[in-house]
Amino acid sequence: MKAIDWSNVGFGYMKTDYNVRCRYSNGKWGEIEVSSEETLNIHMAATCLHYGQEAFEGLKAFRGKDGKVRIFRLEANAERLQNTCEGILMPKVSVELFRQMVTKVVELNKDYIPPYESGASLYIRPLLIGISAQVGVHPANEYMFVIFVTPVGPYFKGGFSTNPYVIIREYDRSAPLGTGRYKVGGNYAASLKANQLAHEKGYSCEFYLDAKEKKYIDECGAANFIGIKDNTYVTPLSTSILPSITNRSLQQLAKDMGMKVEQRAIPEEELATFEEAGACGTAAVISPIERIDDLERGTSYVIAKDGKPGPVCTKLYNKLRAIQYGDDPDTYGWVTVLDI
Repeated sequence: MKAIDWSNVGFGYMKTDYNVRCRYSNGKWGEIEVSSEETLNIHMAATCLHYGQEAFEGLKAFRGKDGKVRIFRLEANAERLQNTCEGILMPKVSVELFRQMVTKVVELNKDYIPPYESGASLYIRPLLIGISAQVGVHPANEYMFVIFVTPVGPYFKGGFSTNPYVIIREYDRSAPLGTGRYKVGGNYAASLKANQLAHEKGYSCEFYLDAKEKKYIDECGAANFIGIKDNTYVTPLSTSILPSITNRSLQQLAKDMGMKVEQRAIPEEELATFEEAGACGTAAVISPIERIDDLERGTSYVIAKDGKPGPVCTKLYNKLRAIQYGDDPDTYGWVTVLDI
């Protein structure tokens, strides 16, 4: 294991020893290649650079108390990437190829997997890009699939603690029938300005309403929204938000805890009725929400009235983390265990 101050690892990029790559040309995927180079040599006319033909995923590997490494929901990430490929006309990466490359890159960089006690993890970033040289607006005929890893700590500096959010009405992250349901870089580019505004106003993140009517809850920055009330787990139903694998996992855990789960439209005014709320995703698992301010209306929806994470979010967070680290049994078949 590398001599790294694991307790102070942030959520950023740290160089590791290897990445893995695979090229698609002549209608098929080639052999998996191992590289220690951090850069990609692509043509200046590549479709990923001009027309946004690019997709990515994000998943994590965890070192357990037993010394084994667990990769969380590998197959679900592979399937979501396939869905994105359909949406922006890229060749699908098979679940098997995805699995081979993810496990290989984790094994090659096993010295960078943080120890169990640190609370950190190994972030895995699969990236698929169109690399054909062309100026016409049409899909590429050559692609590069690359996966790199980097150790990461908590997404928010305070870890599992409440954060304030602000509704930003001037910008939309995506359109109802656009690419919001796909994990493509353009969605994140569209969020940068709103995110900057939120930070300038002193908030942790921006909060989006639906782009069509500006009436319903959409997303919390780059994460899904979840609300808790009356023993019910509520999350938005929308064609413009990314189907979060973390959200799906938490929904299953909530059901098994005896909660009702509702995926539906959530009017902004309903924020006042939630006992707890959070933003969920791979990076933070759950980031509990302290309050959501609507500065345009002069309204503040205070959810965590004592400023602390609520009991349901805490229980869900701890349960999911326990499965990821191997502290609780994986009865769902969510983890891929590596004995490395």
